[in-house]
Amino acid sequence: MVVEVGYAQAWDTELCAPWRPMSADEARARDAAGLPYAVVYRERGPEPEPERGRKAPLEVRLVSWRDHYVGLWVYDAQGRRTHDLDMRLLDDPSRLLRRYSVGWYYTGPEMAEFDEACPRVTVELFPDGRGRRTEQRQGGGSSTTSPALRDDERWMDRPAFGEWPLLSAQVHGLAEPPAFEPAEVTEAAEAAEAAEAAEAAEPGDGRTPATCWRPPRPAQPGPINALFRPGVRVTDGHHPEMTVVEPRRVGTLRVPSGRLAVADPDTDGGDRPSITVPVPPGEYVLDEARVRYTYHCEWRNAEVTSTETTAVRLLVSETPAATWEMALGPDDDPRLFVEQQAAGFDTDGATGSFADAGAWQPLTALFERGLIQGEPDLDGYEDIDDESLFMQRTWDEPSGGELMAFATTGDGTYPVWIGRSGAGEVTCVVVLVEGMPELLPEHDGAV
Repeated sequence: MVVEVGYAQAWDTELCAPWRPMSADEARARDAAGLPYAVVYRERGPEPEPERGRKAPLEVRLVSWRDHYVGLWVYDAQGRRTHDLDMRLLDDPSRLLRRYSVGWYYTGPEMAEFDEACPRVTVELFPDGRGRRTEQRQGGGSSTTSPALRDDERWMDRPAFGEWPLLSAQVHGLAEPPAFEPAEVTEAAEAAEAAEAAEAAEPGDGRTPATCWRPPRPAQPGPINALFRPGVRVTDGHHPEMTVVEPRRVGTLRVPSGRLAVADPDTDGGDRPSITVPVPPGEYVLDEARVRYTYHCEWRNAEVTSTETTAVRLLVSETPAATWEMALGPDDDPRLFVEQQAAGFDTDGATGSFADAGAWQPLTALFERGLIQGEPDLDGYEDIDDESLFMQRTWDEPSGGELMAFATTGDGTYPVWIGRSGAGEVTCVVVLVEGMPELLPEHDGAV
């Protein structure tokens, strides 16, 4: 088999076609600079009739070294993606971790791409040898196991530019290695390439089509500032319109150590906290973002107005946050994050807390004695009896550190968002307890 190898600035996932084709030399320059580009492998042969659409590629390689990422998408004759392999470049520049893979096993040519009923196998691997294999069966049901893989099955050597093999050869049933030939780049494509060199648009920068591939991104914070700005209109998907009201001040928290802990005081009790954020030693305001909405209550057969908390915040300064970043734990490596992955603290008791990390162990010990063991009249512990999400407070007399525990809306992982000023200083630390709602246009049409 003869396989054509073509290069492009991006890959249009909707059209299943390259966007801004380029020469091998331009692709080589982008590879050396770490910039994103795509490599398209097609079987050489005549194009199908126009009414049958463009011939599907054998595979598409998606490269962005600056994002530590190489992706591989394999297609079948119907133009459906059958395999998705996510590889990561970590500390060893000579090899790639097979971080994440999905295989779809379509039951027939009529089954749509990514059909929910399609059997699939997902494998996640980590550099320390851990892994998880999940098989979703046709008709429902799944099973999860730990994959037993050799080191050479977890990692692959990083080929030099232009020396990648057709990694999907086995999927396509090729008994012999294919012969590679460069795809033709038309004069129009070369002109577009020259123009693009001057403009330097990149996938995901707003100047490429929204349907083009971009490197995976971790979860994004959304417009958190808006949740603390009264009058802003939002929706959570269940209630069509909700209005942000004045934040509720709950109290203060003393952090004399200068290290703020954000974690489940029960899950992480007695151990190190999940997340720590450096802040100047001091006493800081705790408040809650709230929204108000009206809905029809069926059992009352009346319109009811309700107010709910959407986020909890430790306010370090009154300066509005100019940027937001996800706080990372000691074991979190952003180079391993898949699309929309979030780091944060884990809870299996629907509880989080802000606390002085320097007194974490005595503070969580008091939390356990007061809440879990129910010791009466315990010094250093109190229940908070109001309408706030904050439930318990503990304080450590020797250090002066405090802990304030709050309720989340369920178990799972809750990201911790650090707001920073334009100068890079921490202005606040926020946990979204309901997820980020969607902003609605203001009444004059602005957002």
